[in-house]
Amino acid sequence: MTGTTPRGATGEQEASQWVRGMFGRIAGRYDLLNHLLSFNLDKRWRKRTIERTAEIIENPNARVLDLCCGTGDVLAGIEKRRKSTAFGSDFCHPMLVEAGKKVASPLFEADALALPLADASLDLITIAFGFRNLANYRKGLEELLRVLKPGGVVAILEFSQPRNRAFAAVYGFFSTRVLPFIGGMISGSRDAYAYLPESIRKFPTAEELAAEMKAAGFRRVEFERMTFGAVALHRAWK
Repeated sequence: MTGTTPRGATGEQEASQWVRGMFGRIAGRYDLLNHLLSFNLDKRWRKRTIERTAEIIENPNARVLDLCCGTGDVLAGIEKRRKSTAFGSDFCHPMLVEAGKKVASPLFEADALALPLADASLDLITIAFGFRNLANYRKGLEELLRVLKPGGVVAILEFSQPRNRAFAAVYGFFSTRVLPFIGGMISGSRDAYAYLPESIRKFPTAEELAAEMKAAGFRRVEFERMTFGAVALHRAWK
């Protein structure tokens, strides 16, 4: 297991630069396309992530990071029910600009593989549809472990491979044919929405990601599938 490999990228640095530039180009239309292309299911998936981590979010002594926060949808949901200290981070500046329009929490620009945070400083890290885009998955997991307190939790919401054959066929057609066309037309970046289904296809299955999280050092890992397995939510404890 390595990391995302956009076409044409020959190493981790090039992959990271390509992904950063791609998200920068679509930041202004990102929310619209997320809701449109997921038929608003993305809102339900993010809500489930917040519900599954609510005990920590509602703890006034907890420190929570929404990593790869993008335009801030998860962080905005956290703000509605939090008593904890929460903040967001992303390595794409235009995404943070969009996030700043909807959240009051502090935001900072940083690479998820090298966070400017102290060891054992966080109680919860949420990552919604961002982990798949890391240039090195193992390094990413090790960095999460480094900044989590003992007993801390990471919640990774990510696309996965549908298990139902009929749904998988429809999902495959939509993601490879419809999504690039509509996404490219509205965002002006067809490459970005051609990358999405390709990155999902290459991403580990829910079982493989759970195994990798355990191998990286998490002591307990759980996951649940949503929407016929198109999305999976992994929770892991340090």
